Amino acid sequence: MLKDKFALGLDFGTESARALVVNVSNGEEVGQAVMDYPHGVIDERLPDSDVVLEPEWALQDPQDYIEVLRRIVSESLKEAGVSPEQIVGIGVDFTSCTVMPTDANGVPLCMYEDLRLQPHAWPKLWKHHAAAPEAEEITAKALERGERFLERYGGKISSEWLFPKALQVLREAPEIYQRAAKFIEGGDWIVMQLTGRERRSACQAGYKAMWDRDEGYPSREFLAAVDPRFVDMVDGKLAPDVYPMGTCAGEVTPEAAEAYGLRAGTPVAVAVIDAHVAAPAAGVVRPGQMLMIMGTSLCHMALHKEKLPVKGVAGVVADGIIPGFYGYEAGQAAVGDIFVWYVRNGVPAAYEQEASAQGKTVYALLEEKAGTLRPGQSGLLALDWWNGNRSILMDASLSGMLLGCTLDTKPEEIYRALIEATAFGTRVIIENMEAQGISAEELYACGGLAERNPLLMQIYADVLGREIRVARSSQACALGAAMWGAVVAGAERGGYDTIQQAAERMSGVREESYKPRAESHAIYTELYREYVALHDYFGRGGTDVMRRLKALRERVSKV
Repeated sequence: MLKDKFALGLDFGTESARALVVNVSNGEEVGQAVMDYPHGVIDERLPDSDVVLEPEWALQDPQDYIEVLRRIVSESLKEAGVSPEQIVGIGVDFTSCTVMPTDANGVPLCMYEDLRLQPHAWPKLWKHHAAAPEAEEITAKALERGERFLERYGGKISSEWLFPKALQVLREAPEIYQRAAKFIEGGDWIVMQLTGRERRSACQAGYKAMWDRDEGYPSREFLAAVDPRFVDMVDGKLAPDVYPMGTCAGEVTPEAAEAYGLRAGTPVAVAVIDAHVAAPAAGVVRPGQMLMIMGTSLCHMALHKEKLPVKGVAGVVADGIIPGFYGYEAGQAAVGDIFVWYVRNGVPAAYEQEASAQGKTVYALLEEKAGTLRPGQSGLLALDWWNGNRSILMDASLSGMLLGCTLDTKPEEIYRALIEATAFGTRVIIENMEAQGISAEELYACGGLAERNPLLMQIYADVLGREIRVARSSQACALGAAMWGAVVAGAERGGYDTIQQAAERMSGVREESYKPRAESHAIYTELYREYVALHDYFGRGGTDVMRRLKALRERVSKV
């Protein structure tokens, strides 16, 4: 092993971060370490304070990222038995859009003592949806002005993205906005800690900051039309240069090497969004393939040779997933999160006791019980909008719904209906893409749900009527990050010159796959028609009751 060369993948997720040491020659994963963020997702009150956050807020503590990084790098190298000198390249992925206001040197404003109690000084996590009014305003202004960038995002800007979040800071805390010299994505910030350089990622900028390789960011004229004070957002608070995937962002500095146990001079790749980095790890490197990254949320990645104005997607970016192709992204804002919510809030104590007596988790018990049900047997149907709708409606103000409950409804029936709803949501996305020219002939999956929930995967295959292959690696995001680390190392240092070359040697899928069952698919197609009717009624203007209920909640909460 001493002569072998390795790449290090750093994967920053929603609740935790992971480091993965990978043998460059064959993709063998030889060492890993994971650590939860000490403060997790901050969505109720600021740490060590009485400052209560309003609904739809989701923040994080950047000091958590540093603390985690110190631990996972050294632990993964120790487990692998690999020295820092054997690491030829490092890749970074990060949940996005996670954006933080910083000073000119990249120090997050929340690290200043006088700003610790100011919520807008903290990084806003991807699932911060409190900027929904600003997203709607940006969309409306873009429609009014006929801005071309809007068609790249399915005709609607998301509250999850950088500009709505920055506009929310401007509107609600103008003093914080003025003090912020930069608004930096989490992935770019981690790269900056390693290399000392800010290198804005084209992947993050393209999908989450309305940037285009040919047209750049939205114009100063557009920003001024949104708010005259917003005009300096691009020229003043965003780094002017944007770097494509596979670019070397810089090398590990001596200071970072000492802090994190790395070798100074090790090349570091420009950051990539966590979902997008998983594509090459599953071998998704050409058109006709779609990858589903299945975890707390679900992202759908597809490739095409041309730039098409596809409605209902979350972004179309040149070289955004694999260089040489346009990357199309769609997604569901909650999948695994829905199941977690239900287990925490909706499962009776008797089920918890039964699971404990059998030595299994509540999730395992629910899956076992739900697996005995046939499609349609429960009489239930749900809408999977517990965290709003990302695709194809792009509306964070929508909410979840469960229809058909009776006094006989059992917990496992609700659990299965929630799984089915997320599968129906994916079918809407795939059919929408294919109707507009983006092929998804081959389906691949990765992530925690694909790893641990065979019932869910079989339901997805049955609902979609397609075979689903699962990535070989259980850490596809971290593996993908390591693969980009191997690419920036280049063949001369023992890596690869292209991500396709890296994929040939370092990626793969499992032998077993999930195949659709004809009878189940037929019944699910009947249910899917009902799902689409509800989807369109509640999501396309048949009624605004979901929005009115949220508005009422927010009004009453502020009293």
